[in-house]
Amino acid sequence: MKKFLSLLLVTLLFVGVMAHHAFAEDTSLADIQAKGTLVLGLDDTFPPMGFRDENTNEIIGYDIDLAAEVAARLGVELVCQPIDWAAKEMELSGKNIDCIWNGMSITDERLASMAMSFPYMNNKIVMIAKDSAGYTGIADMAGKNIAVQSGSFAEEVLETYDQYADFYASVNVLAYDEYLTALMDLQQGGVDGVLIDLVVAEYRIAGLGDDSLVVVDSLEDDLYGIGFRKADEALRDKVNEILLEMEADGTIAEISQKWFGKNISIVGAAQ
Repeated sequence: MKKFLSLLLVTLLFVGVMAHHAFAEDTSLADIQAKGTLVLGLDDTFPPMGFRDENTNEIIGYDIDLAAEVAARLGVELVCQPIDWAAKEMELSGKNIDCIWNGMSITDERLASMAMSFPYMNNKIVMIAKDSAGYTGIADMAGKNIAVQSGSFAEEVLETYDQYADFYASVNVLAYDEYLTALMDLQQGGVDGVLIDLVVAEYRIAGLGDDSLVVVDSLEDDLYGIGFRKADEALRDKVNEILLEMEADGTIAEISQKWFGKNISIVGAAQ
């Protein structure tokens, strides 16, 4: 009987603990407002989403403008925290940052490990090469040196998507910390192609003033979202709500016009 009662007590305690965790209040939004800051993790070499102004060294960009307005409407200060992009999940789970907001692709893996916002932009993953090489698609690039950014969606597409398995097996992949170096190596012939986000490619190529670098293939659509800790749904939901308000009142259109010359937002399109 004593053994039975002990087992019953342990079981009831376990159930109680699990119930507490299952129904624990999500204080993520209140915690941010009490702290007074929203710490945004980013790769600060990812224009035009988030990067450093070459004259002031200030972190600027489309995502930064969006996030600054969201933070203001939350009543908190935005803090931009550069991180190692390949370690972004650890930075988030370790609570060194409150969100990842930097042209981050929505993937099944991230949906499973984070509380993701709805999509706010549709990008594409494209292959950039020299026009003089005469490539008409990635099929022409078997055996070549291909650059990617470490930890990027482009790298994931190349390494894990079944439809590109044969191409991946045929090329030499070089991982870079950031895309500008990869594109400069492409200019110099150090690599034959760069697999990259289209919005970043267009910005960087314009900055380099090199119209010989062209898109030779488009591999995948790439929806951008904001990543929060899995349990921080209250914060995620509030940010989603504010983004919808910003879309409705024209704020997102103004920010988009500033950075892209047109409104490329998809906020509200599927919500």
